[in-house]
Amino acid sequence: MGRPSTRVLVAVALAVAVGLATAVSPFASSSPDGLEAVAREKRFIERGEPHAVQGDAPIAGYAFPGIANERVATGLAGFAGTLLVFAIGYGAARLLRRRPEAP
Repeated sequence: MGRPSTRVLVAVALAVAVGLATAVSPFASSSPDGLEAVAREKRFIERGEPHAVQGDAPIAGYAFPGIANERVATGLAGFAGTLLVFAIGYGAARLLRRRPEAP
């Protein structure tokens, strides 16, 4: 049996990443991150304001908009985010790939 092709490896890796992002992200901790925890502890969290970019984010709060079930919304956000990052990376790799020089 020969070595698997690069395309097969990429497809399997993408399938694993999408599967994990979709299935596991709904079970991520809802505890605040370190910065938010410190802001609450030091009692200045109420003075904080979201950055302007956050209001325009396509998937703000790591939950797909318009879906009532929080776990499903988070899973779809993981799914969409993983595919988007893959597409950007794949596109960059294709653009930056060295092509052999013509003789």
